[in-house]
Amino acid sequence: MTLPRALDAFRLEAQELSRTIAGLSEDEWELPTRCEPWSVRELLGHVRVVIAWLPGMLAAAEPGRAEVSATQYYQPDDRFAPRTNAARIGLAQEYAAGQVSGAALAEDFTATWQLVDRLCRAEREDRVVRTRHGDAMLLSQFLVTRVVEIAVHGLDVTDALGRVPWLTRPAGDVVLELLLGPGWMNAAHELGWDRPGLLRRVTGRQPLESADVARLERLGIRWLTLG
Repeated sequence: MTLPRALDAFRLEAQELSRTIAGLSEDEWELPTRCEPWSVRELLGHVRVVIAWLPGMLAAAEPGRAEVSATQYYQPDDRFAPRTNAARIGLAQEYAAGQVSGAALAEDFTATWQLVDRLCRAEREDRVVRTRHGDAMLLSQFLVTRVVEIAVHGLDVTDALGRVPWLTRPAGDVVLELLLGPGWMNAAHELGWDRPGLLRRVTGRQPLESADVARLERLGIRWLTLG
C-alpha cells in the first residue's frame, strides 16, 4: 500500500461523506444510527475525532521503525476493550456537543480532512507515526485504518438518513485488500456481492449465513475487531 494510493482513497471517500452531510437539517443530524448511542451528529463527530489525531501524530517524534500493520491494528486488545470504547463514545459526544450546529460540524469535518490530506501529502513514503494507542505504523498503513473508518461509518450515516450508500472505487479497493489480501479481486468476484454489501457483511452490519462465513474463511477473510 503506497502513501499516494492510501491518500487518494482517503480524500475521495472523505469528499463523498462531506457531500452527503452538506445541507442536512437539524432534525436529520439528530437521527439515531446503528452505532448506539450515537446520533448522526455524534457519529460524524467520531469520524472527525479519529481523523483529527493525525496532525499531532505528524508533529510528534518519529518512531525508528514500523511495528504494526493495518491488519494488526484491528487485533482484539485493549484498544477495543469496554473502557476504551466508552472513552471513544464520550469523545465523540463531547466534540459534537461543542458545535453550534450541524452545519458547523460539517464545515469542521471538511476542513479537518482537507488539512490532514495536505499534511500527509508532504510526507515521505516511508514515514512512520505513533498512534494514540502506542502503535508505531507506516503512515500509509494508518491511513488505511482511516479509510475504513470513513467507509464503514459512511454506510451507517446513509442508512440512518435513508439514502443510497456509496463506496468510492479507490476506498473500496483499499478496504477489500485489507480484508481479503492480495487476491481480493478474485475473492470479491467469487462472493458476488456489491462492495457496500460485502462491507456490511464483514463488519456485522448485515447478517451472514453459516455458508457465507465458510466461504469467506476459505477465501482468507481477515476479520477486523471494531469498537
